[in-house]
Amino acid sequence: MTAKIKICGLTRPQDIETINHLGVDLAGFVFYKPSPRHLSEDQAAGLASKCARHIERVVLLVDPDNDMLDAALACVSPHHIQLHGHETPERVAEIRARSHCQIIKALPVSSAEDIAKAQDYKGLANWFLFDARPPEDGLPGGNGETFDWTLLNAYDGAQPYLLAGGLRADNVAEALRITHAPMVDISSGVEAAPGEKDAELMSQFVTAVRAG
Repeated sequence: MTAKIKICGLTRPQDIETINHLGVDLAGFVFYKPSPRHLSEDQAAGLASKCARHIERVVLLVDPDNDMLDAALACVSPHHIQLHGHETPERVAEIRARSHCQIIKALPVSSAEDIAKAQDYKGLANWFLFDARPPEDGLPGGNGETFDWTLLNAYDGAQPYLLAGGLRADNVAEALRITHAPMVDISSGVEAAPGEKDAELMSQFVTAVRAG
């Protein structure tokens, strides 16, 4: 079964045209000011409105308060909320109840113990996102770093997950061979510059996933 594809950090109308044409499954919109992919509410609303019907919209938030959560919900009408901060299980439950959205909980990975933390969110997160642990001064995601994919052998697989972290067209087939991940998530690996997606790189990545 071919892995689903999420392209995150979309910032321009032409990026949406590309993912519509490629038939990508999920589109990610970032609400995190330190990120070069951060969107204003108006930008996000405009981009989300251009997504094809089959594409599920995802808003990426980092330790959001209720005002930030409500603003993201209003402008994107997302199918999923991706939480990329230090949200506790209790906070995830609050966000899920308030938003009525599917929750993707991102977990930074550098050891098997990090994979085990998924148990804390079992029944609260609909999906997990396993990403490389960022450097001390790095962003929560989109850093272009991989992690040891064999660590996912320790995951019980009870809930679906997205594999993220340093994926590119030239390594995603190997990542899928090792992990059998049901979904992959890419951002910096299809960029010409931070926050600037490249249509050819997106096409190459989608082709590589579907060929695998």
